[in-house]
Amino acid sequence: MAVFAVFQASFLLALLSFRTYQSEVLSEPLPLTPESLEVSINSAQQCLYLQWHVHNLTYHQELKMVFQIEISRIETSNVVWVENYSTPVMWNQVLHWSWESELPLECATHFVRIRSRVDDASIPELSFWSNWTSWEEVDAQNSLEEDPLVVLPKDKLVEEGSNVTICYVSRSPESNISCAVEGIPIHGERLSPNASAFILNNVRFIRETGTNIYCLSASNVSGTILFVSKVLEEPKDFSCETRDLKSLNCTWDPGRDTTLQHQFSQRYTLFESFSGKTKLCEHKKWCHWQVAPDSQETYNLTLIAENQLRRRNVSIFFNLTHRVHPMKPFNVFLKSISATNATMTWKVHPVGNYSTLLCQVALHGEGKVIQQHNVSIKVKGQYFLSELEPVTEYVTRVRCAAANHFWKWSEWTGQTFTTLEAAPSEAPDVWRNVKAELGSHIVTLFWRPLSKSHAHGKILFYNVVIENLDNPSSVKLLSIPAPANGTELTLDQCSYQIHVTANNSVGTSPASVIVISRDPGNKNVEEGRIQGTEDGFSLSWKPPSGDVRGYVVDWYPQHPHCQLQWKHLGPNTTSTVIRSNAFRPGIRYNFRIYEISTERIAYLLEKKTGYSQELAPSENPQVAVNNLTSHSFTLNWKDYSTDSQPSFIQGYHVYLKPNMEQCHPGFEKVVLSDDSVCCQYKIDNPEQKTFVLENLQPESYEFLVTPYTSVGEGPHDTFTKVTIPDEYTHVLVRVVLPMIFCLVLLLVLCYLMTQWMKEKCYPDIPDPYKSSVLSLIKYKENHHPTIMNVHDCVPDAIEVVNKLEGRKIQFLGARKSLTEMEFTKPAYLYLLPTEKYSGPGPCICFENFTYNHAASDSGSCGHVPVPLKTPPSQLALLTSPENLLKSLEQNYVTSSGESPAGETSLNYVSQLASTSGDTSGDKDSLPTNPPGPALCSEYRTQMAVSLGLASPSPSENSSLSSITLLDQGKHRH
Repeated sequence: MAVFAVFQASFLLALLSFRTYQSEVLSEPLPLTPESLEVSINSAQQCLYLQWHVHNLTYHQELKMVFQIEISRIETSNVVWVENYSTPVMWNQVLHWSWESELPLECATHFVRIRSRVDDASIPELSFWSNWTSWEEVDAQNSLEEDPLVVLPKDKLVEEGSNVTICYVSRSPESNISCAVEGIPIHGERLSPNASAFILNNVRFIRETGTNIYCLSASNVSGTILFVSKVLEEPKDFSCETRDLKSLNCTWDPGRDTTLQHQFSQRYTLFESFSGKTKLCEHKKWCHWQVAPDSQETYNLTLIAENQLRRRNVSIFFNLTHRVHPMKPFNVFLKSISATNATMTWKVHPVGNYSTLLCQVALHGEGKVIQQHNVSIKVKGQYFLSELEPVTEYVTRVRCAAANHFWKWSEWTGQTFTTLEAAPSEAPDVWRNVKAELGSHIVTLFWRPLSKSHAHGKILFYNVVIENLDNPSSVKLLSIPAPANGTELTLDQCSYQIHVTANNSVGTSPASVIVISRDPGNKNVEEGRIQGTEDGFSLSWKPPSGDVRGYVVDWYPQHPHCQLQWKHLGPNTTSTVIRSNAFRPGIRYNFRIYEISTERIAYLLEKKTGYSQELAPSENPQVAVNNLTSHSFTLNWKDYSTDSQPSFIQGYHVYLKPNMEQCHPGFEKVVLSDDSVCCQYKIDNPEQKTFVLENLQPESYEFLVTPYTSVGEGPHDTFTKVTIPDEYTHVLVRVVLPMIFCLVLLLVLCYLMTQWMKEKCYPDIPDPYKSSVLSLIKYKENHHPTIMNVHDCVPDAIEVVNKLEGRKIQFLGARKSLTEMEFTKPAYLYLLPTEKYSGPGPCICFENFTYNHAASDSGSCGHVPVPLKTPPSQLALLTSPENLLKSLEQNYVTSSGESPAGETSLNYVSQLASTSGDTSGDKDSLPTNPPGPALCSEYRTQMAVSLGLASPSPSENSSLSSITLLDQGKHRH
């Protein structure tokens, strides 16, 4: 009992002690304080990593706790971040937390501390904050290199539009450090003597290689590159499909590129949730996924796009058999091609167990779809193409899709083919123009080429069959090669039926038939006027009383080289609008309307002419002035054609500019465009092309003729001037002027006759006193005051002072001609006595010194006796020729130096012949009596002989030839 009592007492004491301890614990709860706080740095990501654990937790106990974390910068009091971190905590668990700093961690010292509280409803008494842990200092500058200046962060990647803080750290305190972004200076906040921070707001993408940032001090420079990325977008149009049920081809639109270098570029990954498989895609826009061999039909694929800054994803859910996209068909062929039909065949690739595909066949012609058909096939397909045009190029294409669950058509595949030729299906459009000429019809046929849809091939030639309706057996065939579009026929006055057909390599077209009757049908029809509009020419006509097959309207411009155009109309048509792109303003077009009778004969109904748009005349008529009188004149412009003008000529304006202010009767005063005032006369008849202006005064007038139309008149160009003559002017011109001319002509004839008579009957004797040579004569000491000196001389002596070369002169009455010869010295010609001269009686020679003073000096005119018995050929000078020549040479030089160059000196010699002696005798014989002194009783005419005439050289026969200069037996007294 005692032991039991002791044990009970001990138990009670222990229980009392436990209760006492429990009451103490409950009254003062144990704090759950974070312990073992450790802080690490990740400079590349600018992050602080924290780890710690909580003591005083019982084993297997789990509490939800909140940890409050404070981060200070530079100083502990400068708190820059406070965050509550909630997490369940277990016994002996190591907790982690990270913080990304906006400022690079190396730019400043950071401090971290933490405290906690229990956030569990089961233990409300522990929901109070524990004590703070001590501050943990974090200094990252120790990890920097030894560079004197560093700019941070290094190669940082940010998204476009974000804010970025940069800083620089200097090893030594400096105050003159400047920083710039792409050359633009920036200003920041100084953190410490060695560091400053700069905030860049809303940064923009500049280039793929990054944005350049640098800082510059007095002795150092440092920089960094900031990579700016476009914001990563969520992929669009994500889709997956299969072509053979063995693989999936997934495609998407990645959106705009982030424009980063490869190491920062976005990545794409496919994840299938049912199988849990993942595949990293090699391309940015598509990716292949291998279908599982267990025939999985349902897929839930997620496309994940991510880069270092952001992550995006999009998912699709589908059944594999509903995403079948067949491959394009192959082996497409065309067979059995004809002019209008063809058969198309093709093959398709099998798609798993799908045995039926839906194929679409399309036929293209001239760039558009003509036919489209759907065909269900398995492996091979075939379709019959009909209703095709001959000689036409077609493109046929085919594509296929899944028949049960349509997803997408395959790509088109096709073939080009051309149908064969066929005979033309329509007759040529034919018209004619008929002219009657010399008892025959000139028929010009026109036809238009068949359209491609009607020609059915290349037209090779046209057949023209001419059938005489009056003689049916007379048929003529013409074959005209293409591309001719007409021909000309000459027919007699019979009726003819003409067939025109077009032919290609396959066959002949239907025939166009035209009948040419005896009467060409070109009856005189009054021509009417029409006015065209922008839409064309509107024509209407009255229908004939009888039945017609139709109507034809043809037209042509007022130009000789333009081709006829025509238009066929039905029998119930009485109006039409002619439209053509060839219509031009200012061109007149002529229209003719024909009815086609039931016999196919054309009859002219109406004629029209008009302009699509009238223009004012650009030229005025060429006006001629006729019938000019003293009071009127006539203007004429008959050559002016009104049909070739750019509008209908309604008349003419005659403008007149008189010298007086008043206008003539019928004229009215107008002001022209150049503000000049003139008189205007209006001619209302366009066919009147003459105008007479009367009651005019003898003065000058200026006129101008211009045509006028409904849209204006011709240009006011240069006026033509006309002068009205006086009424007596014609008398002066017709009578007085011819009389004056005849009088002048008569005076000229009288003067010429007088000169001729004077020259023939009494020529002038030169006046010595009027000679300029007279002043040059050098008088000798014993000269006589008279002009004429008397000397004894040999009759008929001539002194040659100068010579002329190249001439031959025949003297009148001379027996021989004198041929000019070269002489370098003066020479004398001695004349034989005439046949009536019987002796050498003395004579007196008068030498004219006015014209030859040199002869006087030399004494050349001396009395020289000539022996009569000496033959003429042996006559010689009494003095030596050499002595005489020397004497003459001196005088010749003196004379020639005083005479003008190029002139021929003349020696004038007059003589008195003796009257005694026998005057008869043979002219060929010389007098036999010796010469003796005798008086010259006969005066002979003074002779002027050119000194350029030379006698033969003295060296020939040692003598000078004698030449008779005077006519035989003729001497004047």
